[in-house]
Amino acid sequence: MYRIGELSKLAQISPRTIDYYTSIGLIEPAERSAKNYRLYSDETLVRLARIEQMKKDKYTLDEIKAAIEGWSKITPEEQVSQKLTDLQHHISQLEREVKELEPVLKKLKPRQANHLYTRLMPQTAACIEALMLIINKSSLM
Repeated sequence: MYRIGELSKLAQISPRTIDYYTSIGLIEPAERSAKNYRLYSDETLVRLARIEQMKKDKYTLDEIKAAIEGWSKITPEEQVSQKLTDLQHHISQLEREVKELEPVLKKLKPRQANHLYTRLMPQTAACIEALMLIINKSSLM
């Protein structure tokens, strides 16, 4: 269990922000100490990371709160299913975008195409490979 100061350091968020998130219901203390300090669990660290990521993705605090409330209402299986559905939609979008690029890529000279492909980051290639594995596994299930 973490007091606000400890949680703040671990999550790299100001204590004032943690107080604010608590006051609006984004996070809540797991319990109170004998001296009446609010104590937060490891789960709160995970939730804070999600909140900060969603803020970076330009979600409002109201949207984040609604999403968090939705997470608690669905089972882990439903969460995985929804996430896989979301990934499938993203993959479909990427496939459409790649098809739009195909005519342009076909017009490139071999040297230009090679230069373009070598500029892909290794993480991008690894991500594509991982997504393909997930797609192939899900089609077998």
